[in-house]
Amino acid sequence: MTHVWVRAEQRPNEERVGLTPEGAAALVARGFRVSVEDSRARAIGIEGYAQAGCEIVPEGSWPEAPGDAIVFGLKELPDDGTPLRHSHVMFGHAFKGQHAGQRLLARFRAGGGALYDLEYLVGEDGRRVAAFGYWAGYAGAALSVLTWIAQARGGLIGPVATFPSAEAMQAEIGAALGADRPTALIIGALGRVGTGAGDFCAAMGLPVTRWDMEETAHGGPFPEVLDHDIFLNCIFARPGTPVFVPRTSLTAPRRLGVIGDIACDPDSDYNPVPVYEAATDWQAPAVRVHDAPPLDVMAIDNLPSLLPVESSEDYARQLLPALLELDRLEVGVWGRARAVFDDHMKAV
Repeated sequence: MTHVWVRAEQRPNEERVGLTPEGAAALVARGFRVSVEDSRARAIGIEGYAQAGCEIVPEGSWPEAPGDAIVFGLKELPDDGTPLRHSHVMFGHAFKGQHAGQRLLARFRAGGGALYDLEYLVGEDGRRVAAFGYWAGYAGAALSVLTWIAQARGGLIGPVATFPSAEAMQAEIGAALGADRPTALIIGALGRVGTGAGDFCAAMGLPVTRWDMEETAHGGPFPEVLDHDIFLNCIFARPGTPVFVPRTSLTAPRRLGVIGDIACDPDSDYNPVPVYEAATDWQAPAVRVHDAPPLDVMAIDNLPSLLPVESSEDYARQLLPALLELDRLEVGVWGRARAVFDDHMKAV
């Protein structure tokens, strides 16, 4: 019997989960054993999992799970160096040369476990089977608007917390906006992230310019970016990505006051908005990179966590068909993910 162990998230401000009670019920009906850790933070209550036929286990007990259990979480584990003996399904951030990722792979080497990275669960067409991109865009646009509001009032955005729903987020930000409506430019507007950003802007009644590959194919420069109040970058950095906001923009004549770097890859050599140095966080969601006129950058790397219910339900729905195949780890999406892990382990 395949045993899936849903662990409680241990990262601060993380209330999401990759399996809903409805999905758990589908796994149980398929003959899986499902254990779900209790959690003080999870946005979806534990009662539904118990009703779905899951075994409820103590928070943080996954290290003592049976050796054949597949431990499923979303974000990273505590970086404590302990060997990892289980198969883990999570976002490992370990296959692009990250220093913390190399330490994680060394722990799998020491413990004999395996990483099935959620980012590398792809179909035969190479596309990811599940992604949080839509809600990253939605929440990123929301925080960028809040950053613009704070700047218009002469300050910098303060700490943020989760919203109970997208409707509550719209209501709060709409009330803060009043009659003001900043203009926004979205680059990457046709992708998942850009679609979410565009939907939030539309819900707020913002005048939006939507660009994608056609508008950016000439490689720049892009003076139009400076003619908007808010720029939302929804393009992940990769070789060939043009620079949308060079450092010379800081002192150039501009209307631009807020950059929402939703893709958030400041450490990349291909960062298309190289005007800031590091990701921001929930306590300080934006950093000011120029004073007169002000330019603030919002670059939080776990934006979907601001809407934990919607993002969990959406992601879990996308991922469930793959989870139902966890009893066949050697083939399909799981076989492809294992091949990526095995390839990177050769260098550990």
